[in-house]
Amino acid sequence: MNYNALHPAEQLMEIMKRIYARRLTTTSGGNLSIKDEDGNLWITPGGTDKGTLTKEDMVCIRADGTVCGPHKPSSEYPFHLRIYETRKDLHAVLHAHSPALVAFSSVRKIPDTAILPSAYLECGKIGLAQYAMTGSRQLGERIAEVFRQGCDAAIMENHGVVIGAENLLEAFGKFEALETAARIQIHAAAIGNVNSLDKELLEAYSERKVFPTAKFDLEEASDEEKAARSEVCSFAARAYRQGLITCMQGSFSQRITQGKFVLTPWQRDRFYLKPEDLLLIEKGKEMDWMAAVHQAIYQAHPNINSILYCQPPYTMAFAVTKEVLDSRIIPESYVMMREILRFEGAAKLADPRKLAELFGESTPIVLIENDGILVTGQSMLQAFDRLEVTENSAMAMVMARSLGEMIPIDEKGLEEIQAGFHLK
Repeated sequence: MNYNALHPAEQLMEIMKRIYARRLTTTSGGNLSIKDEDGNLWITPGGTDKGTLTKEDMVCIRADGTVCGPHKPSSEYPFHLRIYETRKDLHAVLHAHSPALVAFSSVRKIPDTAILPSAYLECGKIGLAQYAMTGSRQLGERIAEVFRQGCDAAIMENHGVVIGAENLLEAFGKFEALETAARIQIHAAAIGNVNSLDKELLEAYSERKVFPTAKFDLEEASDEEKAARSEVCSFAARAYRQGLITCMQGSFSQRITQGKFVLTPWQRDRFYLKPEDLLLIEKGKEMDWMAAVHQAIYQAHPNINSILYCQPPYTMAFAVTKEVLDSRIIPESYVMMREILRFEGAAKLADPRKLAELFGESTPIVLIENDGILVTGQSMLQAFDRLEVTENSAMAMVMARSLGEMIPIDEKGLEEIQAGFHLK
């Protein structure tokens, strides 16, 4: 979906629908706005059900101050106006009371996005806005001051978060990335010491080549390629709905023939990916680091046909600490996950072939320190199942820490599982 081609009222409706569906706001909480090219402010209404908003519900505050629409504008529209007055480069503002960011706002701290290069690069500079009463002029001034300092996001003390961007989808992407980073930090703190990356390493991650959108010719593509493109899009959307990836994060690929595979593109909304959006990667062509990793794995392992790279929040708690993600929690976890290897250090600065060497029949998953998880399978369904089992197992392990020491399945139990499921 091309959000920028939609009317501002439709954009507000679609993004609020997604925020509510992911339980990142409540029926009455949060608000969104867009400043159009004529200087009009389009904003979600106050006192209405966020779960059932339509484009007709949206309110327009014209440049001359006239209010148009069936409802009153959000009571917090004054701080939206102050942000736009302060930062002429911003045309969208998002405010929400998402759980992890509310947790940080209640202890008056800013999430450490330096735990993940992707979060650090996407979220940018974040400030802390001093508490003031909801809807008050003082609140608007305090938020505007944070944005005046060059921040694109502010944690509002005892309130939530507000994010500004060039367009609403970009603001939403920053919001999801920041909420995910906050959740990862919270889960990680429950199991160990959280490790951050230094500025030099984060800057090294910022040097990334970007592929143009692939041109997909239905007449030239094989049936195998068409099927692979549809399957990747379907599972990417499913992973998004399950909270395993964010709208702009996650790299899925499917082998279509020797030396070729289709791959999700950089910075395209995973929820609305279309088959023609995917990249066709061929041997010998120039590619970025992530595409090179997928290619190296396919070249080294003919039995692997699908690869998923993502940052599910509970799994990533183990990636940003030194804690072990142990597959011996229940039989299903061991059967699906087997032994999870850990790649330590800056993966992006390493030869992709080094990562590829870690995979094998008993090691289908690699956890990359402060980066992400790579999950492989003979099919997209198998890889996705492994991803879900891994995240659920990680969630159970984080929860178990509050109950006592986790007792893994012993060697005798593992031998029985290996024999019963014919595992090598």
